[in-house]
Amino acid sequence: MDTTNLVLGKSTTYQEEYSPSLLQRIERQLGRSAIKNLKSFEGFDVWHLYELTYLNLNGLPCVCMGCMIVPAKSKYIVESKSLKLYTMSFTMTRFKDLSFVQKVFERDLSKLLECKVEVKLYPLHSKDFAIHTIKGTCLEELRCCKDLNFKNFEYSPEVLAFDDKKEISKTYYTNLFRSLCPVTAQPDYASLMICYEGRKLKEESLLTYLVSLRHHQGFHEQCVELIYSDLVSYLNPKKLTVAAFFTRRGGIDINPVRTNQKSLSPLMLRTIRQ
Repeated sequence: MDTTNLVLGKSTTYQEEYSPSLLQRIERQLGRSAIKNLKSFEGFDVWHLYELTYLNLNGLPCVCMGCMIVPAKSKYIVESKSLKLYTMSFTMTRFKDLSFVQKVFERDLSKLLECKVEVKLYPLHSKDFAIHTIKGTCLEELRCCKDLNFKNFEYSPEVLAFDDKKEISKTYYTNLFRSLCPVTAQPDYASLMICYEGRKLKEESLLTYLVSLRHHQGFHEQCVELIYSDLVSYLNPKKLTVAAFFTRRGGIDINPVRTNQKSLSPLMLRTIRQ
């Protein structure tokens, strides 16, 4: 991956005057090309923004939180550090009100990614940023998984195993997921949720597979697409949704969702570690 022109992993100077030129984008295909059996999907990426501040017309500092939704079919993703620098450039710039800031934000991101990006900004008292618990079966708390011996921490989809005689509808999740940034090799942590209908997964094999991605280097979106594609390849489910809720870095968290359900609404869920 050519990262020569990206600000990610490089020392930077922070600007405090509004500057959309700080934004950078990355082609999704750079990550997807590394997935051997990439499957088709629907989905979106939900980004939570926690460190937004600007000045009102009287010069009074205002603070808010934000959420932006990017369709998975967009050609580009925004480079996360450039997004942080962009949001910081609002710090000493005067805007009419929160609604105007939201329109500016939405316009700039939609232009950058060449698609419709939905942006919502909220005051601090908004309940939209309330913490929720993932509903489902926690893999690491299952009796069959508690005594497992984990020795392999390199990507191993072949460990996935199924019961051909049973079909179920189930939601699993784990709070143990970790991967690595493909540019800086810094660790990324997430809670991961898998909802599916189809052949019964052997639960210990699913946790073993997810743990095997501990040294995998990929952007958040690529990690979810890899897991989704592997489950489609090995499971061929009637229904499948894979969602990851990554912990924040630089005041931003990223939550990719990939599914074979055409009508799935964005999962506006924030976990306790976010």
